[in-house]
Amino acid sequence: MKKMSNIYESAANTLGLFSSPCLTKVELRVSCKGISDRDALSKPDPCVILKMQSHGQWLEVDRTEVIRTCINPVFSKVYTVDFYFEEVQRLRFEVHDIGSNHLHNGVKDGEILGGMECTLGQIISQRKLSKSLMKHGNTAGKSSITVIAEELSGNDDYVELTFSARKLDDKDFFSKSDPFLEIFRMNDDGTQQLVHRTEVIMNNLNPLWKTFKVSVNSLCSGDHDRKLKVQWECINHKYKVKKKNYKNSGIVILNLCKIHKMHSFLDYIMGGCQIQFTVAIDFTASNGDPRNSCSLHYIHPYQPNEYLKALVAVGEICQDYDSDKMFPAFGFGARIPPDSKVSHDFAINFNEDNPECAGIQGVVEAYQKCLPKIQLYGPTNIAPIIQKVASSASEEMHTKEATQYFILLILTDGVITDMADTRDAIVHASHLPMSVIIVGVGNADFSDMQMLDGDDGILRSPKGEPVLRDIVQFVPFRNFKHASPAALAKSVLAEVPNQVVDYYNGKGIPPKCLSDYESSRTLAP
Repeated sequence: MKKMSNIYESAANTLGLFSSPCLTKVELRVSCKGISDRDALSKPDPCVILKMQSHGQWLEVDRTEVIRTCINPVFSKVYTVDFYFEEVQRLRFEVHDIGSNHLHNGVKDGEILGGMECTLGQIISQRKLSKSLMKHGNTAGKSSITVIAEELSGNDDYVELTFSARKLDDKDFFSKSDPFLEIFRMNDDGTQQLVHRTEVIMNNLNPLWKTFKVSVNSLCSGDHDRKLKVQWECINHKYKVKKKNYKNSGIVILNLCKIHKMHSFLDYIMGGCQIQFTVAIDFTASNGDPRNSCSLHYIHPYQPNEYLKALVAVGEICQDYDSDKMFPAFGFGARIPPDSKVSHDFAINFNEDNPECAGIQGVVEAYQKCLPKIQLYGPTNIAPIIQKVASSASEEMHTKEATQYFILLILTDGVITDMADTRDAIVHASHLPMSVIIVGVGNADFSDMQMLDGDDGILRSPKGEPVLRDIVQFVPFRNFKHASPAALAKSVLAEVPNQVVDYYNGKGIPPKCLSDYESSRTLAP
């Protein structure tokens, strides 16, 4: 039996192998409407220059072609940029009127007719972003710019195959044959290349080989319509010549051929999946009295504390993927009004019916306002807040749609005092569309946090149940004291895209806009 493909992945690889990488290339297409020219008697010759911010400087990435005398240009030039979920990538689109007399360092840079600034994340999350053009801080008339994003990626789909054979020839003198099966691809030049070799089944003329997986890229270069050369009857040409009644030397049977559609992180985000970002802040007494300048919760008039730095760094990225920009924010380990009872999951805006804050700045303001109203206490229990977010995530799980994925950011200064319950809560959460990010503030011993991270081994509940997925990422803030906030965010968010993909692909849930398309299909043998 002969089939098509290069061998890239082994049969032992599972879903984790095909997870979307953190780096993705994105194509951006640009058009404009109603561009006004400085000269009312003529139309502009527009060109759009794309710039990206790097270390506070705007650097040119690429530019479109110039379209002559046009106020509603649709540019054929496609920008290709690298997308990183874990970074804030600030973009500026400048619309220039490129005339024949505008030449700067060998490159034409005409008068700027207007511009638009945004993040790449905003374009990705909306897929199509339209904004008014701005000039010198004011709207440039009725002119606007539209940017459309599309992921540029390879095919990560894979095929699951099972083969068997019946009544094979006996090639051994003192025992039965030891058969194995080789699958080849037919290349464009007519040559053949080995794709997969099954295991050898000893002493068996009716073998059933183990199910194996091979990528669609390997099997047929991603072309589902490419023909496959299959020989279902095993023909021994020597026997065919010598024996008059010869039919075959056995038959090969395809028992299973299942194509698994592997969607990427951007497939889900562009399909409408929202990132639900929740914050939980440690208000235990070990942080120190907020009125004291040595406290980790001290509000300095000019310098944000570590809690605020971590909150803004991570939240600034996640907010681009939440359309309503409303973020639940909770506290734990404090006595709260009106009865001074200790709570481990209270809303920091003190509205238990609606703990959401408007934007990351709203979370910052709620945090600062609640500090004078609470008494820092203890102990450091984080299981209740994980369970609270998990409760919301479990509702999403039952919808069977990729609508919301939950990210819980826990900011804490101390050793966890409910470790057994926390382990149990994380194991439960690993079955849900949810990830947990823990940032350790201050100089405490965070060895327990490292265990929750699971990088050094599989986290288990007290009863021994392992996590289904690795959903916890922990970093101590002190490792980033002398680095930019962006470095902290990059460290804690780098694993999120793969965690999102692993959850939804593992459940066989396609992106929302592709709900009519089956995430996998079984082909009849």
